[in-house]
Amino acid sequence: MNSGILLVDKPQGITSHDVVSRVRKAAGTRKVGHAGTLDPLATGLLVLGLNSSTRLLTFLVGLDKGYDATIRLGVSTSSDDSDGEVVATTSAGDVTDVAVDSGVARLTGPISQVPTTVSAIKVDGRRAYDLARAGVEVELKARDVTISDFTVLARRDALVDGVAVRDLDVRVSCSSGTYVRALARDLGADLGVGGHLTALRRTRVGPFDVTRASVLEGIDVAPALIPPVDVARTLFPAWSMTAAETVDLGHGKRVTVDLADTPGPVAAVTPAGTLAGLVSVRAGAAKPIVNFPTDEVQA
Repeated sequence: MNSGILLVDKPQGITSHDVVSRVRKAAGTRKVGHAGTLDPLATGLLVLGLNSSTRLLTFLVGLDKGYDATIRLGVSTSSDDSDGEVVATTSAGDVTDVAVDSGVARLTGPISQVPTTVSAIKVDGRRAYDLARAGVEVELKARDVTISDFTVLARRDALVDGVAVRDLDVRVSCSSGTYVRALARDLGADLGVGGHLTALRRTRVGPFDVTRASVLEGIDVAPALIPPVDVARTLFPAWSMTAAETVDLGHGKRVTVDLADTPGPVAAVTPAGTLAGLVSVRAGAAKPIVNFPTDEVQA
């Protein structure tokens, strides 16, 4: 059984669960999970964990993200993207570049954002999108997010179904939990013409870039896996253990370390160069946060 992190370039029109299902079949294992969904409309980087490396996904979900997107000003939809129904149109022909740039600036930095109604957020135990599809009015609470970069790359004017629209190609870097669809909606609302997302591509999750991702069609999983030790070393400080420390940590014994106290995670690396687990350090002793089986092949 191979264990590792797999980067997949999700194609448009399928769900993240569809990707997981295909990878399960290709890898011959049921133990596959992902670190954050992508809408069917979206393409780009989906981070998956296989076998024991699913234990790393908890630490990957909260990483910041990067996106390339296209925002259409002048049309609002029920889902804040092109998969939803058009609910309002207003000519964007008079929206100036200066107004767009000012609106983008107001949505850059720490902001309070109300997630889009058609989302996976749970309300009283049910997904918001399920409630919305059932005709239940959903009111989601605003959340604090950070938009570290919101750059307009290109602007195009067009006439769509008799409505003057303006399309903006943008690049966004943001904290986990940000809805780029909501950015499109809020920019359009701020400019008084409405807006929605027509294209979305996730280009980055933390230090992992879509240029390293495998195409889903015909994927060969084993050679594409990133060993968990490499992922852990990329994300966290590393502690190189002796053979005796490796045994003691695996048995749950107290292991004295010459490291500063930290809640962790710290990557505990065996003499063989594999990942034994993630630990915290308190009063000079390492305490496991999560262990990894040493008898599993770490790809």
